[in-house]
Amino acid sequence: MPGNKITAERRQRHPDQLASLDVELVDSRAPLMTEPLAAVGIDWTCALVASCLPEEEPFPHVYDAMDGLLGAIAAAPSARRWAGAMANFERLLMQSLGYGGTLPLVGEDWPSVIAGLTANGAQLSRHLLTDRRRDILPARERMMDRFKRAVA
Repeated sequence: MPGNKITAERRQRHPDQLASLDVELVDSRAPLMTEPLAAVGIDWTCALVASCLPEEEPFPHVYDAMDGLLGAIAAAPSARRWAGAMANFERLLMQSLGYGGTLPLVGEDWPSVIAGLTANGAQLSRHLLTDRRRDILPARERMMDRFKRAVA
């Protein structure tokens, strides 16, 4: 399930042998998937990271920020408490991959958050979510629509 935190231990006796993997659930975010705002936030965060980060390359600061964002969503399913963190997470991800330059952090007031997310969306679609990765943009559009309805 997107957003769940797991630990995994890979075992292999010999290089020619198939490896086994023991997976254990550490933190389940499944109950949040019934909350509309929390669900779209988790879906978008996981889809963005999965489609943008290269495989087998460590990005510990992005992982830590993602864990913090998912924790904020779990602590306060109301988007007003974590939408700014979402905008800042998107910016961190873009900067980590060489895009976004020195974009300022987004504040907590709602107009600033929406403006920051809108600016991020343009940057993401232009630089990171081209060609096949563009397929994840509907998840972001759902999140933005729900944010706008939450404020209205």
